[in-house]
Amino acid sequence: MAHFPLRLALDGDALVSNWHWLAHRSAGAACGAAMKADGYGLGAREAVKRLQHAGCRDFFVATWAEAAALMPWPGDLNLSVLHGVGAEDLGEAVRSRARPVLNSREQVERWRGTGRPCDVMIDTGFNRLGVSAADVAAGLLDGLDVETIMSHLACADEDGPMNVRQRQDFADVSGRARARRRSLANSAGICLGADYAFDLTRPGLALYGGIPRPEAQGHIRQVVRVEAQIVQRRRVAAGQSIGYNATFIAEAPRELAILNIGYADGYLRAFSGTGRARIGGIEAPVIGRISMDLTTICVDADPTLKEGDWVELDYDLPSAAAQSGLSQYELLTGLGARFERVWK
Repeated sequence: MAHFPLRLALDGDALVSNWHWLAHRSAGAACGAAMKADGYGLGAREAVKRLQHAGCRDFFVATWAEAAALMPWPGDLNLSVLHGVGAEDLGEAVRSRARPVLNSREQVERWRGTGRPCDVMIDTGFNRLGVSAADVAAGLLDGLDVETIMSHLACADEDGPMNVRQRQDFADVSGRARARRRSLANSAGICLGADYAFDLTRPGLALYGGIPRPEAQGHIRQVVRVEAQIVQRRRVAAGQSIGYNATFIAEAPRELAILNIGYADGYLRAFSGTGRARIGGIEAPVIGRISMDLTTICVDADPTLKEGDWVELDYDLPSAAAQSGLSQYELLTGLGARFERVWK
C-alpha cells in the first residue's frame, strides 16, 4: 500500500462531544448533522457511523451524488438532500431512501406525483434557496407529504435584527404549513438560544471544531489536526531568498524544514508568512510563499528535526482563520484528497 506523507488526525471523541453539546443547546429539539462536502472534508461515512452511535438520527447532504456515496443507508436514520430534486435527479430520487428538500415551485410540481415524502425549504430572507411564504400561503404545498419544513439563517454568526425577523417569519409561515417538524437553526443558530431550535437543529461547522459564535468557545473541541512529513532539511545563509518570487530574505542563517504539503492540499497561499507549525510546545513559522506541494517552516528552535519526521501545522480553526483570512468553512472543506484520514 502506498505511503501517505500527509495525514488528518481525526478525533472521533471530539466529534461526538461536540454533537452532545449542540444537542444539549438544542433545548429538547432533535439535533441532526450536516454531512455535505464529504462531512466538511473529513469523511462523511466515518462521521455518520460515530454520530449514529451517539444518538444522531438526522443527516443532511447537498446532492444526490453525495447521498449515493453513503449508501447502503442505515434503516433507522433520516437523510435529506438539501439541493432538492432536478429533472435529472428524479429517477434516482424516487428510488433512494433519502428525501429531497424541495426549494422551488418547479421542484414541488416535479415531486408532487411521486407520492413520496419530502422536506421543504422556505425562504425567509436569505434569497438563496426556498419557496416563498406567499406560495405556501397560496397552497403550493397542499397534498405533499412533508416531513420537515425548514429555513436557513443568513446572519446567525452576528447579532442583529435579521435573526429575530427570520425567526418570526419562519414561525409564521411554518405554522400555516402541514409538516411533522420545523427546523431553522444551524450551528450559529443553536447558539442564539432555545427560541431558534423549533423541532430539529442542523449543525455543521461546530460539529467539526469550528466556533460559530462566542457562546461555543470552550465547549467545542478541535476535531482535525493536519500533519505533514518533512521532505528535506536545509540551511540557508543570511541574504538568501526562500521560495517563489523570493518573498522572504533571511536576515541571518536559518534552519529550514520543507514540508510535504501545499495549496493543492488545501494549505493555501494565504498562509504564506502567517501560518505556523507546532514542534512540541514551540511554534515554527511558515516562511516564504507556499507552493503547490511544499511549504517551508523555520526550525531554528529544534535543529534535531530530520527528513521523515512528522510536523503538525496549527489548524485549530479559529486560529487558522485568523492566520489566513479564510473562513473556518473554507479551511475544512478545502482539505484535499492526498491526506490519509486517520480516525481515533
